[in-house]
Amino acid sequence: MKEIYIRTITGALLLVAVVGSIFVHPLAFFGVMFFFCLIALNEFFVISGLGESRKTNYLYFLFGMFNYVIVGLIGLGYLDIRFAYLTILTFPVTILFGLFKRTTHVWKTVGVQFTGWLYLSIPFGLMNALFLSPVVDGYFIGLILGLFMIIWTSDVFAYLVGSAIGKHRLFERISPKKSWEGSLGGLVFALVAAYILSLFFTQISLVDWMILAVIIVVTGTFGDLAESMLKREAGVKDSGTILPGHGGILDRFDATIFAVPFVFVYVNLF
Repeated sequence: MKEIYIRTITGALLLVAVVGSIFVHPLAFFGVMFFFCLIALNEFFVISGLGESRKTNYLYFLFGMFNYVIVGLIGLGYLDIRFAYLTILTFPVTILFGLFKRTTHVWKTVGVQFTGWLYLSIPFGLMNALFLSPVVDGYFIGLILGLFMIIWTSDVFAYLVGSAIGKHRLFERISPKKSWEGSLGGLVFALVAAYILSLFFTQISLVDWMILAVIIVVTGTFGDLAESMLKREAGVKDSGTILPGHGGILDRFDATIFAVPFVFVYVNLF
């Protein structure tokens, strides 16, 4: 029972931090995601085997957060799109630094760093870009708020439905607890959430809200499985301990960071 209270309180505080920053100002959200991205990068690097060197090698954190800042500020309209070229330089510069390191497995280290930036820094940065939707002139909180509402609704009801009637495993080799029944239940309630969102944010049509809900739930599920695969290979239960009852930041944002690029592409191309 105590675990449930801790988990509930932590989840409520996380919700207040994310949703509150969305309503305050895009830059407030930018700052909150900067903090979460930094922690998630640390969790990822530790899980991936770079934990011993993180105290002396800050380069991958510096460049990882540099990529987040550039992508995020471009997404918010504070920087011109041409500044995105700077992110390209972080890749060869990191390799150049590796040439002067007297350590083994340099390419493995560089590969993990690149993966962390692509897996975390870019998606966290792209979240900020969802404030500038092509369907409205100026900032629009509906899309970024909807992303989190649909993700959280799907997570909660996938757990509840799966716990109640889940019998058929979705991907047992990676995540033994996930079921088809839970996933479908999460999708159904996510569609309900999308319908409710369409009543408040009419700038996006009901059809588009429904399509976005399907995209978010399906890609978010794969994101959850991808992080489960990462933890399984590393032999750990949670990515971290910063969120009592929930684990790490990566545990809470695994679905979101996987869904964001797909949402961004759909909104801007279709």
